[in-house]
This record gives sequence, C-alpha cells and structure tokens, in this order.
Amino acid sequence: MRRNVLALLAVAALAIVSPLTFAAPAAAAGPEPKPLPAPVELTVGYQKVGHLAPMLMIMDKLKGLGVELKLVEFARYADARTALLAGSLDVASVGPADLAISLAQGSTDVVGIMGVGSSPKYVIGRNGVKLDTWDDLKGKKIAIAPGSAVWFQFAATLVEKGIPYTSFQAVNIQGGGANFDQALKKGEVDGIVTWEPFESIPVMEGYGFFAKNLEYGSSKAVGAELGMIMASKTAATKKRDAVERFVWAYLDAQEQLRKDQVKFAEAYAKLSGMQPDIAAQAAKIITLGEVISPDQIKRQAKAFADLGVIQKDVSGQIDTAWDGSFVAKALGK
Repeated sequence: MRRNVLALLAVAALAIVSPLTFAAPAAAAGPEPKPLPAPVELTVGYQKVGHLAPMLMIMDKLKGLGVELKLVEFARYADARTALLAGSLDVASVGPADLAISLAQGSTDVVGIMGVGSSPKYVIGRNGVKLDTWDDLKGKKIAIAPGSAVWFQFAATLVEKGIPYTSFQAVNIQGGGANFDQALKKGEVDGIVTWEPFESIPVMEGYGFFAKNLEYGSSKAVGAELGMIMASKTAATKKRDAVERFVWAYLDAQEQLRKDQVKFAEAYAKLSGMQPDIAAQAAKIITLGEVISPDQIKRQAKAFADLGVIQKDVSGQIDTAWDGSFVAKALGK
C-alpha cells in the first residue's frame, strides 16, 4: 500500500543530505537558425505565470522560422502534464517534479529540455499572525495546493527543517492562486503557500506579509526551479527542427527580458492580466533562466519516492529522459 505522505513528513529523522547544485547561469542565445523549408505546427501548453513571460513573445519570430506555434493555456502544471502525456501537446511548461512524476506513472514518451527560472519562496502570512520561525507554524492554518510545484518545495523544506507536517493544519485550496489570496484576506487561514503574482498581491494590498524567515525555495531535494519545459519524445524526434527553433526563440526572448526589468514587468502584466504595478512588484523577485539540472531532478525523484508522493524511485531513469542538446544548440555550443 502506498505510504501516507503526511505520516512520513512527520518523521523528522528523514535526512536529505545531497548538496544543492545549480545549473550554469542563463546565457544569450546563439545565432538565429535558418527557416524550415516547410511550415511545421508545434502545439505548446503553458500557464499564465510570470516566469513564462517569454512564451508570448515568440510567435511571430517562430512564424518567420517556419514554425506555426499553437499555444494552449492551462491553469495548472498538472493539467499541462496530463495533456502532454495524452499526446495532445508537443511541448509543455510543467512543474520541476513533473518529469519524475511522469516516469513514475510509467510514461516513456517524455523528455525534459530545460528549466525556466527561479525565485526565493516565502510563506505569506496574514497581518497580525506571528510567523518568525518555522516553529511558529505550529497550530496555524496554512493553505496549500497539494501536489503542486510549490507544495513539493514546501514539503521538502519541512522535512529538512525537521518540522512535522502534522504540527499545523494544512488547508487544501483548489483552483487558481486567487483563491489562496481570498482565503487569507477573509481570515480563513493564517498563511498561504502559493505562487506569483499571488504572493505579492496580499503584501501590496496590505493584508499579508512575506515571512522572510520561512523561505522554502532552496531545499536540497527540490531546489529553486520554478518550472520546466518538457516535450514528448515523439515531438522531440519527429519535429526536432521545430522544437530546436522553439527553444532558441524562447531563450532569445528570455534574455531580452533578463536584461530589461521594465520590459519583463510589461510582459508579465500582459501574460497574467495583472495590473502593471502588481506585475512589476512580482517580477522583481524572479530570475529568468534555468537552475535545474539532471542531478537535481534525481534528488527530487529519490526524495519523493521515499515520501510516497510518487509511486517509485525513478532517479535511475532521469539521464535517459533529459536532453540538454536543445539548449546547447540554441546557445551555439
């Protein structure tokens, strides 16, 4: 029987001791590739989150390179992963743990290509609530999205800090990030574990704060990566030229935003539909460019198999399910 993750998280003795490894800093894209001789359609799933702002900048560029980009919006990483595994997408932005999850579910038609960005992650507290140390979580109501990318980061950090998951009341929140903010604003919870821009909104609107001593984005097991670009192996093989051009265009747009914070904030606002001032605030804490690596994904796979979050340890399969050649070629290496 699958072990209960809550019980395992309560065992503080579980140690994750592998050193945290970050990938090399993002580099500028290499020379623009030549257009394809005939147009190729590429269907890509994405979410309206700030670290994916380059996604809306590349359609015209790709069209000039012979790639007809079809973007499909998803509310959650998990939904995009499901669509990719079902064959409805060629490429998708998914959570950092989704490669390991896919392999654990038995999929053999997925390949990880690159990460997209990183940021510090803080529990967002409701004004008036004391959250100065991890021990202050005891007895609090904390809103979470179980199985989400930020939940993986949060849960891994609790294990490494020796904080029992059962020491606080986890309140499961369904749907988008706005639901977390509403629960915090109404006083239904004491803190939230969510994602941008829904982390910055309570702070800007005056009913929440960043609990700076409760940073959970740098665990040894999960790391700081915010997302991952994953493709089906079918698309990576049969549409390789199109996927190569997609990766090049994405990295080129990403570098433009890395160099211009104002432009990044504008792209963030356009993608998310957020007010410009909120988008600008949220963009400040995001660093575009991957920090994930195959070794980091292996640690994720092992840690969460130990916790019973995924069905089995697939760390031994990561090397064959990761293809760094797309990024290498895009960078002109």
